Amino acid sequence: MKRINQFLAFLLTLVLVSCGDEKKDQETITIGEEGTLEQIDTSEDRMESTSDTMQSGQAVQRQNGVVQVNLTGNDLMQYNINEIRVKAGETVRLTLTHVGQLPENAMGHNFVLLKQGTDVVDFAQKAATATGNDYIPEGTDAVIAKTEMIGGGEETSIEFTAPAAGTYEYICSFPGHYVQMRGKFIVE
Repeated sequence: MKRINQFLAFLLTLVLVSCGDEKKDQETITIGEEGTLEQIDTSEDRMESTSDTMQSGQAVQRQNGVVQVNLTGNDLMQYNINEIRVKAGETVRLTLTHVGQLPENAMGHNFVLLKQGTDVVDFAQKAATATGNDYIPEGTDAVIAKTEMIGGGEETSIEFTAPAAGTYEYICSFPGHYVQMRGKFIVE
């Protein structure tokens, strides 16, 4: 029965990918000097800068030395952010909210921050078989930070220290999702 559910989830993923010509607007978030936030809205190619005191609901906030990242995933296999910039050693508190309605077994989402040099396709293929471990391969050393797998209407949070300067990739490790649900985690 578990294999049938996995197969059905895979078929649903293929259907959604093949039918999804519409692309959701994504944001690029940069934490700038002196606690300013530069937010680039790629759909309108405009840039806004705000200070530390930002309205709730924005994608990234910095307060008391902690960078709060509000990441969402939806039923169309999309994150709301495709690039996050922080400084090395900063504390990152990431909250992932599944804004869709489909359950975890059909459209689960997580956030997995991978070490530099990780082969994303190879990792994702191994992850697809790790059903009993939130689609994280047992014994892997490729993961810096990860959330639990969640379904529609659910939310989860993690806190971690930003790694050394460099560019890292983050993905959703649910089978097939890494193709669309990925982004750059840039540490300056």
